[in-house]
Amino acid sequence: MTRNRPLAVVAALALSASLAVPALAAAKTTITMSGSTSVAPLAALLAKKYLTVCDHCVNFKLLQGGSDIGISDVASGRVTIGNASRDPKPSDPGGLVFNKIAHDAVCIITHKSNPLPGLDEAGVQAIFGGGVRSWSQVPGSQASGPIDVYVRTPASGTQDAFQKVFLGSTKVFGGAPEKPSNGRIQLSVKNDPNAIGYVSLFYTQGAYAVPYKGVACTERNAKSGQYGGQRNLYMVTRGPAKGATKEWIKWITKSSAAAAVINTDWVSLQ
Repeated sequence: MTRNRPLAVVAALALSASLAVPALAAAKTTITMSGSTSVAPLAALLAKKYLTVCDHCVNFKLLQGGSDIGISDVASGRVTIGNASRDPKPSDPGGLVFNKIAHDAVCIITHKSNPLPGLDEAGVQAIFGGGVRSWSQVPGSQASGPIDVYVRTPASGTQDAFQKVFLGSTKVFGGAPEKPSNGRIQLSVKNDPNAIGYVSLFYTQGAYAVPYKGVACTERNAKSGQYGGQRNLYMVTRGPAKGATKEWIKWITKSSAAAAVINTDWVSLQ
């Protein structure tokens, strides 16, 4: 996890810069966040919107690094909020509150030149478990040669969700390269005609989202509940949220303005 952090910080600085408007100079409170690369783009969009409705009452600093890093950071007091795209685990530090903010779809993606007609659970498990290693063994494939499987690191909430929702007891085979973020999986698949991986719905642009169990991975299908590859997104706090952080999370989960932002590429709780 430690070696991935510099990359996460670089990505985070780009998001932070987009929030740096002159009015922030008078901010009374800074809400710091780190963690999930799935939650990060949503948190950035929500923060921009929030600054227009709360009269710049807070400042935001957004880092990334993966769900486990965000949870560790908030537990140790390094940040106000740990962004997480996985459910709580018994091994998580005590005293944390997982504030659910949205639902997300995890999409299996291939190169655009290989638009698979679809995969079922057995097909996903065979490919990512290493039982099937050639595209010639995959019905409907337009690629040839070995399958290049890309997966996330163990610190990733997307990896945790993919394991639970798609793989069950099947383990990812040991030869699959691990990438530190959704963006890196997206880039790897976009550049490799033999690739397959999985990302948050927000990161499917430039790749082909493979239908799962006959249902396309789209925001509409996720919102209707038809698409089965869904998970929860959280903002984790050390104890119940207080003050400006409490108001921020309340706005995300209760306001129509936040729901409109969320429903672009995610699914709101409302």
